[in-house]
Amino acid sequence: MNKKQSMNDPTQAPMSRRGFNTLLAASGLALVTVPVIGRPASAAGQAVYFTWSGYDDPGFFPGYVAKNGANPDMPIFADEEEALQKLRAGAEFDVVHPCNNSLPRWREAGVIQPIDTSRLAHWGDLFPELKTFEGGQDGDKQYFVPVDWGNTSIIYRPDLVDITEESWTLMWDERYAGKLSMAAGAEETGVIAGIVAGAADPFNLTDEELAKVKELLVKQKPMVRFYWDSNTTVEQGLASGELVAATGWNSSAVTLKGQGVPVKFMQPKEGILTYCCGLVLSTGAKNVDRAYELMDAMTAPEAGKWLIEAQGYGHSNRRTFDLVDAAMLEERGLPKDPTAFLSNGIMFKPNGRVDDLTTMFEDVKAGV
Repeated sequence: MNKKQSMNDPTQAPMSRRGFNTLLAASGLALVTVPVIGRPASAAGQAVYFTWSGYDDPGFFPGYVAKNGANPDMPIFADEEEALQKLRAGAEFDVVHPCNNSLPRWREAGVIQPIDTSRLAHWGDLFPELKTFEGGQDGDKQYFVPVDWGNTSIIYRPDLVDITEESWTLMWDERYAGKLSMAAGAEETGVIAGIVAGAADPFNLTDEELAKVKELLVKQKPMVRFYWDSNTTVEQGLASGELVAATGWNSSAVTLKGQGVPVKFMQPKEGILTYCCGLVLSTGAKNVDRAYELMDAMTAPEAGKWLIEAQGYGHSNRRTFDLVDAAMLEERGLPKDPTAFLSNGIMFKPNGRVDDLTTMFEDVKAGV
C-alpha cells in the first residue's frame, strides 16, 4: 500500500518544508512542494518515473544512478486514481508505480503497454506468485513488474491511545476526535470503511453497503484532523502528538520507531490490508531504454536490501533476502517468502466501485 504530492504540481518531490506542509494539510489545503536538496539531480533524457511519496529516494534504484549519473525525473502522485487520470489526459510518463488492485483498470484504459521481460536481468529471480496478479498478464504478455509488498494498517501511539483490542474501529473512536488521520485516496479509505461497515466484500460494495460507507465517513469527518496524501505529514503528526492514530504503511512505522517515537503498527482483528506494487510501462513512454534500466535497478537485490532496511517493505527478488540479516527481517516482520505474508490478511484486489467511491468521498470532504 499506502503504501503515497501535490495535486496542483506533481512534478516536484514532497520531502522538504515538512512543517509547512503539515500546517497546510491540517488546514485542508493542498500541499506545496519543493525539490529535495542533496540528491543527484535529474538530467534531460532520463526516465520519467511517476510514483508515490517516499519511493523517489535514490536508495531504491542505485544501479540506475550509477549508470546514468542522475536520478530519473520523479513526479509524485497521491494515489493511483490521480495517476490514472493524468495518464488518460495524455500526461507523458515512462514508468509508473501502481499496485496490483489497479492493474485491470489501467489495462482497460489503454495507458500501459506490454513489457519485454527478456530485457530485465532479474526477471527470473522474482517470486513467481507476484507476477500473476489479475490484470498483470494477458497470455504471454506481461504488463506488471512486481517490486514491493507490504501492508496498510493503523499506526497509533500506545502511550496516548487506550484500547483493549486492535480494530479498524479506532478510526471512529470519538475519544480521539481531532487527532485522527485517514488517507486522502477514496479507494483505500473506502475499503477501510467497508470493513468497519461489515461489507461482505469491501472491494465490491453493494449500493446499500456504499450508503453505509458514506454514513461512516460523514460521521468520521469531524474527528479527522486532516486527510493525508504524504506519509511525511502523518509521521510528523504522530511524532508531535498532533495525531494519536492514522492509517499508514510499513515505512512510516519503521521511520517513527527509528526516531524513538513510541508507535505500534496495528494488526486489526478484522484483518490487516496487504498489497503488492510494481512498475508498468506507459503507452506514451518516450525514454524506453531508460525505463528498462530503471526497472532493472529497482528489482536488483541491492535495491531490495535498501527497501527492507530503510522502509520495512518486502521485495520481489528472492535473492534480496540473502543480503538482509535474519534479525532485521524478524524486526520488520518479513518472511523470506511472500506467499504466507500476502495470504495472512485482506489482500487488495480490483475494486468494482472506484468511480462511485471517488465521487462519494469528494462529496463527504466537501460536506455534501
